[in-house]
Amino acid sequence: MMYSTRLLSWCLAAVLLGLWEFMAVSLGWSLLVLPPPSRIALALWQGLDSGFFWPHIGVTLWEMLAGLGLGCVLGLLGGVVLGESARWRAVLMPYVVISQVVPKLALVPLLIMWLGFGWWPTVVVTALICFFPLLENTVTALQHVDAQQLELFRMMRASRWQTLWRLKLPAGLPAILAGFRVAVVMSLVGAVVAEFMGASKGLGALIIAAQGSMDTPLMFAVLLLITLMGWGTYQLAVMLEGVMLHRLSFPVSSSSLNRTD
Repeated sequence: MMYSTRLLSWCLAAVLLGLWEFMAVSLGWSLLVLPPPSRIALALWQGLDSGFFWPHIGVTLWEMLAGLGLGCVLGLLGGVVLGESARWRAVLMPYVVISQVVPKLALVPLLIMWLGFGWWPTVVVTALICFFPLLENTVTALQHVDAQQLELFRMMRASRWQTLWRLKLPAGLPAILAGFRVAVVMSLVGAVVAEFMGASKGLGALIIAAQGSMDTPLMFAVLLLITLMGWGTYQLAVMLEGVMLHRLSFPVSSSSLNRTD
């Protein structure tokens, strides 16, 4: 069933691409407006074969991973603090929400003035985008733990740290990893969008350069690269989620609570 569904999906993609190619060629669409898939594929192949794309891919990938790592660490730690403390949650959560409703692209000029040109402004913007999904999911996961299990831990006289480590985090791991998957997708979006302003390298800067030279096939080729990178990193996140759910689910037992962690 799974393989037939995938085959049907690939067949649909092939039909749509064939229809696009046929209409673009037969109707004489301008390359400036909408190039056929064959021209986009040619631009992609030429850019990869000549090595033109690789430095830009490396820059965007580095900015994406650095921002993702920084944002996820801050989001997870902040989520644990806010999820465990109602007082800090009431004090800090409004500021967290305010920080997210501010358009991140509007912060890029300020970050450039503060941090200078280079990859730091892009990393900070990416981290700000990745921060909130993980924090929100962590807070929600820690607050929605089974009441009977919590009562069991109280009866066993588990410490607050033991309850967090042995019950709340394992029980909330699926929700936390769901936030991580969202952050992975958003990290690439944040890196590319931040590169639109002030970056000289990266796939976002390459889109702006292609727009300036009116090279529409190159723009589509870069968009295809970004799509493939996003799909690949998302699949890696799904694989990591499966491994962590399999290996890091801690069983609850009295012996594990009586241990010194």
